[in-house]
Amino acid sequence: MAERSSTYVAFHANPARERVEPEIHYHNLLKVWRVREDNDFSFTNAHEKAAAIRDVRLRTGTERLLRARLQGARNMILIVGQTTREDNDWIPLEVRYAVDDCGIPIIAAYLGFEHILDPASLEPLWPAALAKRIRELTARVIHIPFREEPLRDAANQFDHAKPPRGPLSFYNQETYAEWGHV
Repeated sequence: MAERSSTYVAFHANPARERVEPEIHYHNLLKVWRVREDNDFSFTNAHEKAAAIRDVRLRTGTERLLRARLQGARNMILIVGQTTREDNDWIPLEVRYAVDDCGIPIIAAYLGFEHILDPASLEPLWPAALAKRIRELTARVIHIPFREEPLRDAANQFDHAKPPRGPLSFYNQETYAEWGHV
């Protein structure tokens, strides 16, 4: 298996349903915030993924690229928005491969939240592949807001060798207070 040093970033945007920033915006925020000291992120442009859905040849190559990037990842940030659960193409593949084949933890980073204290209440936002693995207790997931401090802490703390304790892990109120997220 490849050296596991990067953080894989997955995101689904449905601009037809909601106003969303281009996915590169979130990638750039991760870099500006220096979520990973080495800024080593694996990120696949959503436009490439969209083109691959329509073209079988592109799809095979894109799948191969995603799998290779996941094999080299120490963890995966899944940016969760209002339409993430609607992705039936790439997010299921990424979650399934990350958990089932690579054994890497997922950092579920939710857009629009200050803190996450009851991750089970966010189930309506979960893509089916993630919900299934949470129910089956096979996924190791830390649920956090898409904010600088929790992302930095989670990305540097949790990896394939030291995953979160279970599928519904979260930071406590005191930790958020230390970060100023009251």
